[in-house]
Amino acid sequence: MMANKFFVVFFVTAWVTSVPSISGQEHDDAVIQAIKEEGLQRSQVMDVVGWLSDVYGPRLTGSPAIEEAKQWAMIRLQQWGADNVHEERFPFGRGWSIERFHAHMTEPQIMPLIGFPKAWSSSTTGTVTADVVSVEIKTRRDFAQYRGKLLGKIVLPQPAREVRMLEGELVLRMDDTLLQTAEVPVNRIAARDSPASGRTGRTFLEELQQFYVDEGVVAVIDRGSDVFMVNGAPSGSRLSWPTQRTDGGTVFVGRGGSWDENASIVVPSATIAVEHYNRMARLLERGLKVRVEINISARFHEEEDIPNGFNIIGEIPGSDLAHEIVMLGAHFDSTHAATGATDNAAGSAAMMEAVRILKAVGVVPRRTIRIALWGAEEQGLLGSREYVKHHFADRGDAARKPEHALLSAYYNLDNGSGRVRGLWLQDNDAVGTIVEPWLSQLTDLGVSTLGLRSPTGTDHIAFDEVGLPGFQFIQDRLEYNSRTHHSNMDFFDRVQKEDVMQMAIVAAVFAYKTAMLDKRFPRKASPIRQ
Repeated sequence: MMANKFFVVFFVTAWVTSVPSISGQEHDDAVIQAIKEEGLQRSQVMDVVGWLSDVYGPRLTGSPAIEEAKQWAMIRLQQWGADNVHEERFPFGRGWSIERFHAHMTEPQIMPLIGFPKAWSSSTTGTVTADVVSVEIKTRRDFAQYRGKLLGKIVLPQPAREVRMLEGELVLRMDDTLLQTAEVPVNRIAARDSPASGRTGRTFLEELQQFYVDEGVVAVIDRGSDVFMVNGAPSGSRLSWPTQRTDGGTVFVGRGGSWDENASIVVPSATIAVEHYNRMARLLERGLKVRVEINISARFHEEEDIPNGFNIIGEIPGSDLAHEIVMLGAHFDSTHAATGATDNAAGSAAMMEAVRILKAVGVVPRRTIRIALWGAEEQGLLGSREYVKHHFADRGDAARKPEHALLSAYYNLDNGSGRVRGLWLQDNDAVGTIVEPWLSQLTDLGVSTLGLRSPTGTDHIAFDEVGLPGFQFIQDRLEYNSRTHHSNMDFFDRVQKEDVMQMAIVAAVFAYKTAMLDKRFPRKASPIRQ
């Protein structure tokens, strides 16, 4: 194995010096071939996915698990030869982790409930058993009809929801038609509360939480979102495709509280499988008594325990243009209800593997290639936005920092473990004319498309919104939309080995090609002042 690896390095770095007549294109082809060989024959990407997901598990920002995963990842990057590996901290708030959870319906029959506590939920007072009631509170005017009636109760806040059969394109691979139209729906981050948001006054949801606390509610159990989604877009929209979210025991868990150190106390909360939720709701509609036993034991981690959020940074130094930068990135954090394998251990592992490949084949890039693994993406791109603010520009009213002129491009992976099919151009058509010839060197890996869309909802936006060339790769979604995204099923088993290997190779090629250009990428008109 070591002999083969030495041959690849020798092939790339020594062949050029031994054959003076070699052309630049021949050298480029040799490097690309070496990257492919290293990535296909000696990949370590699934080992990285296993460590991040199986060993360290949920990597919620501010939790002990993500701190342990960070230490492991930094050591691994250093072992592979990356330079300047370090962490950059940023303000975040309270961390949170789950210690114990179980829930059973105990009347009218015993039934274990499939579910998970909501992130930043408070704890119950040990194991509690209480009557279940349905409530329908849509506005502040609805508080009155329930006042004095919820003491010691477990609340179901939603009606039963239709459960559809598992059919349609539950596993989504891009066919020729979709690649031609490049109209793949993309996840979008909804407005999220942040300690730094500057918002004043309480939202209705905060008032509802306080109402539950004041009324003595024991716990709130929901079944997840009311919006039926189809592959990233609300049903009936122009982006509608077959079912995005499957039922069948898959639970899509959100958060039940805030990471803000000054946040108010919230009622313990959990999300359970819709089928189990529906049964209890129907029993209550029949006038039958329903009781549930539940135990939520959660721990909050203050700054003295966990020193806020972080980003992991490492580099492959450049040569004649070393002061300029090409960046690869993926968010390192995850949600809490599974081990974050497809979201986003796969993306982080692929970008780490891209660095390993480039070091293994002996690439000496003209520009410095920098990897960034982001924290707190799940809370609103907090890590990448803090990094961009510190190094490049504030998306508000600040002027550009000197480093802003030095970044050529940022490439992001965050759509599961499906293979890369191309690049979203983010309305930067001038980049397309540069990148299009590269695709001919990657057609054997299924890379063929430059998409016209400008996807949002992940960390390349932190760059794009300050006028920097930031891009998300086009990926096969596989089960990301239908099964794993933010669900209790996001485990190592859902990650597709060959696809993640391909992701790493493509990322390595794009980083290398961008780093070797004579000029940095062209830019769109900047939304910030000079």
